[in-house]
Amino acid sequence: MSISGSPPGGEEPEEPAPATAPAPAPAVVQAVVQARIDRWVRAGLWARRRAPYALSAALFAAYAVLSVSRHRRMEEASWDLGIFEQAVRAYAHLQAPVVDLKGPGFNVLGDHFSPAIALIAPLYRLFPGPVTLLLVQAALFALSALPVTRTCVRILGQARGLALGAAYGLSWGIQRAIEFDFHEICFAVPLLAFALEALLARRWRAALAWGLPLLLVKEDLGLTLAALALVTAWRARRCDRRAARLALAVAVAGVAAAALVFTVVVPAFAPDGYAYWEKVGGPGGPLRGLGTKLTTLAWVLLPTTGLLALRSPLLWVAAPTLGWRFASGDPHYWSTDWHYSAVLMPVAALALADSLDTLRHGPRPWLRAYAHQLPGALLAAGLALSATSLPLARLGERATYAVPARVTAVERLLARIPDGVSVESDNVALTRLTSRCRAFWIGGTKGVRPAYLVFDNATGWAGDPLAYAERLHPGSRFALVGEADGVVLLERRL
Repeated sequence: MSISGSPPGGEEPEEPAPATAPAPAPAVVQAVVQARIDRWVRAGLWARRRAPYALSAALFAAYAVLSVSRHRRMEEASWDLGIFEQAVRAYAHLQAPVVDLKGPGFNVLGDHFSPAIALIAPLYRLFPGPVTLLLVQAALFALSALPVTRTCVRILGQARGLALGAAYGLSWGIQRAIEFDFHEICFAVPLLAFALEALLARRWRAALAWGLPLLLVKEDLGLTLAALALVTAWRARRCDRRAARLALAVAVAGVAAAALVFTVVVPAFAPDGYAYWEKVGGPGGPLRGLGTKLTTLAWVLLPTTGLLALRSPLLWVAAPTLGWRFASGDPHYWSTDWHYSAVLMPVAALALADSLDTLRHGPRPWLRAYAHQLPGALLAAGLALSATSLPLARLGERATYAVPARVTAVERLLARIPDGVSVESDNVALTRLTSRCRAFWIGGTKGVRPAYLVFDNATGWAGDPLAYAERLHPGSRFALVGEADGVVLLERRL
């Protein structure tokens, strides 16, 4: 008898064989693999769609740092930021856009017809100050890179499309505009970019809809709208005749609206009429400054498009801006400086994308090869220029992020001016005053006697500051409040 519980005979029972898992069916394996592939594809598509937004965000950061750092260092190039801040400040308080910097009580709609800047007013009411305008401008320019990059990716593929979008974001015209304070054309740049994106996607009515607000950005952009509408009509003439006819009507309306603004609307706000007619023409006619004009044209076409944009009818949208600039007798309009070329950049970039779309199927192998390599070459050129000679090169300089001792001293001096008073100033202090005082341009008060006068006399150009102030305002007496590194602050006592 077994005492261990073993079966009779002393033999150990055999262990049962472990159950073998059935082999997965081929359909199950295929489903798992397909699910993973689908997940990878979705992740890739998501990353692909996100890339233009990431590029725009990076450009916004770069533009904003450049703009704000220049403001912190008191490096404004002109009085323009002060002018636009006075207009936006008035809109923010539901008042007429009076800009005293252009003269006491001057309505800025009598200078340029730019009611679009009123869109900044709600944000300015929450965050008053010139930095608000600079950040809005940086955001609008960065936003324009989104439709440009999306279009390039759709036409050229991910790598080449992103390269072309980044090259656009680094283009010299955009950088020069960022460097030159604030201007209303920051609204025109994304409007043109979205309009041309829609045009290249054959969404004719959307293209026209994006173009119509240009009429509210600046008086000359009615002609740009007309050019955009004509190009839309040309592209739509065979596939959508109703859209083509609509585009022709918009072209006529754009010209009519521009004529109305030039001859009726602006003069209604300006007692002396539209002041910029005197800048048209001049001695020598169109040949005057021809070398500078050809250089600017080369900059528009070479480092931004490699000349291939000439093959696209979209480039005609740039014709009105180039036309009035080169017809002007003012040399400031001819060069690559300032902000005047910003509206040309999205036109050139998307005209290039349009050309590359055609050339990749062209019969000439050498031209196909050139078109294939061009986006990368343009990006390399943009990066090289941005690291050396263009404004974004300053992002790599330590001094960009430091506030000079002179600025600190001048700001301490300006803090002695009470809020709400009238101040006459030159460019050195304007953007520290326009958000809290009634600011006038020095020598432009037209009889208004300001409570304070501040200007940079470091070179001694004004001679004795008190005597100079009393020459500006006969019968008044001023006292020296303080001086900081050549900047003098005077208070009117009589």
